Amino acid sequence: MLGLFKKKTEQAVRRSRESWFGKIADLFRGPSVDEEVWTELEELLIMADVGAQTADTLLTRLRERVKRERLDDSRQVCAALKEEIGRIVDLGNGDVHASQETVSPWVILVVGVNGSGKTTSIAKLAHNLRQDSREVLLAAGDTFRAAGIDQLESWGERAGVQVLAHQPGSDPGAVVFDAIQAAKSRGVQVVIIDTAGRLHTKYNLMEELKKIRRVTQKIDPSAPHEVLLVLDATTGQNGLAQAQHFTDAVGVTGIILTKVDSTAKGGIVLAICDQLKIPIQFIGTGESMDDLVPFDPHTFAEALMG
Repeated sequence: MLGLFKKKTEQAVRRSRESWFGKIADLFRGPSVDEEVWTELEELLIMADVGAQTADTLLTRLRERVKRERLDDSRQVCAALKEEIGRIVDLGNGDVHASQETVSPWVILVVGVNGSGKTTSIAKLAHNLRQDSREVLLAAGDTFRAAGIDQLESWGERAGVQVLAHQPGSDPGAVVFDAIQAAKSRGVQVVIIDTAGRLHTKYNLMEELKKIRRVTQKIDPSAPHEVLLVLDATTGQNGLAQAQHFTDAVGVTGIILTKVDSTAKGGIVLAICDQLKIPIQFIGTGESMDDLVPFDPHTFAEALMG
């Protein structure tokens, strides 16, 4: 299984590896690293969507390490760069599967903007949990769109999981309350709550998310046990603003990064981890139900640099 995850991660970051990060690797083909290489490295990191702030953090760490360990061979510096990338994205990423042993139902609130791949990610996550012998119930909290409910029910059927839904336009909080109660009575281990795709700048919609969170806490004060934000990797640095707003509203605990295979700027992963300190739990690696893999920091760094 680990080999499969590694292969899928390598496939997902292929565009990034063959473009900007491939150029970064090429910088270290000479015998030594001079000041010109350092300058080019900073420029390439920024162009790869690492961002100026995180690029500065990474280069500072790398320069200090080169000096401390007296690394004078370019291959050694390149290896050190790969390790430092791994350290930046390693935030002690939790295991969603292992976390559910002590609480039932384990409540996962999923948020994100329209078009981020939220509903498909929910279905893939449910499928992932089903493969681990977990019973899953999906709560159709996106009641603003009839199409949103239909879409979740369709994906739920494909994933082989139950979906609890009310009529379009009904109170999302009522759907969530009924779903958690139903999970308790049916002995279902995991409840995944879909929410309306919303712009992070819309005050009323963000307040609705806060209300949903409060509803879960009426049933279980420790809920939701996970708040996963679905981010589209192709949005680049704008994803940082989204993540910050959602975190302020509902306390995001982890990120599902979708469409990683559709961008050459995989450096956004570094920016998210460095600036927001929110762990990436999963990355989307394609369109099929199995194309949601647990994020492993060191596998990611190795795949990115080649």
